[in-house]
Amino acid sequence: MNEKSDIQSMMTALGAAARGAAAQLAYAPSEAKRKALEVAADTVEARAAEIVAANAKDMEFGRDKGLSAAMLDRLMLDEGRIAGIATGLRAVAAQDDPVGQVIAEWDMESGLHIERVRTPLGVIGVIYESRPNVTADAGALCLKSGNAVILRGGSESFHSSGMLVDCLKAGLRAAGLPEAAVQLVPTRDRAAVRALLTMTDYVDVIVPRGGKGLVGLVQAEARVPVFAHLEGICHVYVDAAADPEVALKVVLNAKTRRTGICGAAECLLIHSDVMDTIGQGVVRALVDAGVEVRGDKILQKIEGVVPASVEDWGREFLDMIIAAKVVDDIDGAIDHIRTYGSSHTESILTEDDAAAARFFQRLDSAILMRNASTQFADGGEFGMGAEIGIATGKLHARGPVGAEQLTSFKYLVTGQGTVRP
Repeated sequence: MNEKSDIQSMMTALGAAARGAAAQLAYAPSEAKRKALEVAADTVEARAAEIVAANAKDMEFGRDKGLSAAMLDRLMLDEGRIAGIATGLRAVAAQDDPVGQVIAEWDMESGLHIERVRTPLGVIGVIYESRPNVTADAGALCLKSGNAVILRGGSESFHSSGMLVDCLKAGLRAAGLPEAAVQLVPTRDRAAVRALLTMTDYVDVIVPRGGKGLVGLVQAEARVPVFAHLEGICHVYVDAAADPEVALKVVLNAKTRRTGICGAAECLLIHSDVMDTIGQGVVRALVDAGVEVRGDKILQKIEGVVPASVEDWGREFLDMIIAAKVVDDIDGAIDHIRTYGSSHTESILTEDDAAAARFFQRLDSAILMRNASTQFADGGEFGMGAEIGIATGKLHARGPVGAEQLTSFKYLVTGQGTVRP
C-alpha cells in the first residue's frame, strides 16, 4: 500500500468507529454524558503539567514554522488557560441536555399528536488551526449533543490536542461511553483533511474553524455539508450619539484585549459629526496603546496614523492593526459593513435608540451589538459554556455554535389506530 491509500484506510477506520459511537451516543443517558465531561475536566487539571510540557513542543514547532505573535498566542497554553479549559468542560457538563427536548407539539383534527424533538446530527468533523482549546470545546459540545466527533487540529497544536483528547477519553471510559466518540486524526499529513472532507458515508457535517484559507479550502473541496465559519472581519461604528467614555473603553477592548481571536475588531468607523471630538480621542488612544491605525485621508491628519490601502478594508489582521474610516452618517457605516464585512460581528456605539434600531434592522451579520465589545462574540459569553465556532452562514446555525446548535430534529407522531381518509 502507498502512503495515500494508508491515510484513506486510516480515515475510513476513524469514520466507521465514529459512526458506531454516534449510534450509541444518540440514546446515551444525560447523566453519563455529564459524568464524562466532569471526569475529563478533573483529568485536565490533574495532568496540567503534562499538557504544558506537550504545549511547549507545539510552541517550538510553531516558532520554527514562523507563526505570527498572534498565532503563537492562540497556540499557547499556561496554567490559567488550562484551568479555563477545565471550567469550560464543567460548564458544558452542567447545561441541560438538548437531545430529546421537545421543540414544539400540537394536535391535529385527524387525531394525531405531533412532537418536534431535538436529535443529534451524527458524526461531526472539526477542522481547525492553532488553538488547542478548540479540541476540548468541540469534543465537549459534540458529546453533550450526542454526536461523535473526528478532530483534525492544526499541525502546530498536534501534541497539545493529543493530550486533551486523552483527557476526554478518560471521561468517556469512566462514564461507560465509547471512546471512539472523540477521535483525533493522528497525522499532520494534509491528505487526511481531504479524505475527511469527502467521507459522506461516515461524516454528517464539517465545521471548519480558522482563517480564510482553511475555510476556503473546506468549502471548495468538501462533499460533506459544511457549517461556514468564515473570518471575523468585525466592525465597530462610533455613532454621532456615542457616549465618549463608552466609545473609548469599548473600542480599546474590542481591538486590544486579544488580537488573535475572531471577535477582535478589525475596522473602526467614525461618524463625521464626532470626528473632531470622540473620534480624535479614540484614535489617539489606539495609537498610544501600540495599535497601528491605517486610516483614510481624514484620519491621516492625526499623528501616528498611517495611510490605509484598498486591501485594508475587509481584512482580518489578527494583530495590533486596525483599519479606520470616517463616514458621513449611519447609512455610510452600514454600506461599508455590507461591502467589506464577513457577516460575523458588528457593534454600534450610540445612545440613540433609533440609530441602534436602524443598525440592527439593516445589517444581517450573525451577531449585532450595541455599546459592547465585539470580543464578547463567544459561546461562553453567550451562556453556552463553550462554542465550536461562530457560524457566519445562514443555514441551520448562526453565531456561536453550542450544543443545541449541533442538533437537528425529528417528528414523533402518535395516533390511536389513526388512518387517513
